[in-house]
Amino acid sequence: MKQIIIVSEDRPGVGAAIAEAVAAAGVNIETFTAETLGGSAVTILTVDRYDDALRALARAGFHAISENALVVQLDDRPGELARIMRRFKEADINVRSVRIIRRDGKKTIVAVGAERTEEAMELLKDVLVSNLTRGEGE
Repeated sequence: MKQIIIVSEDRPGVGAAIAEAVAAAGVNIETFTAETLGGSAVTILTVDRYDDALRALARAGFHAISENALVVQLDDRPGELARIMRRFKEADINVRSVRIIRRDGKKTIVAVGAERTEEAMELLKDVLVSNLTRGEGE
């Protein structure tokens, strides 16, 4: 899976501006997560057409980057995410982002963005749900 990360000024309407820019390009938003840190807003999207979304966001004045993420399935119980994060620590691989996508009480689906993607895939091969979905033009 690929995800788009946008760091912008934290201001009223920034989420609307992002969603409208993507919608104007005819791109469907699959997930939308937003957090504020100090005076900055960090928004993470998954969309159906990454290159089109990146171009639309650039036209709207947003600095957006695309990052590969690995999708893993874990048992939905305390300590499972810690177990996976410990693997990264022991392999000395930096984790850039972690997003819990879905929980159903039995299983949890998590997207993990990390450095050294090929090594990270090998590290998570027993819980990997999906290999990377390449965006257009890759």
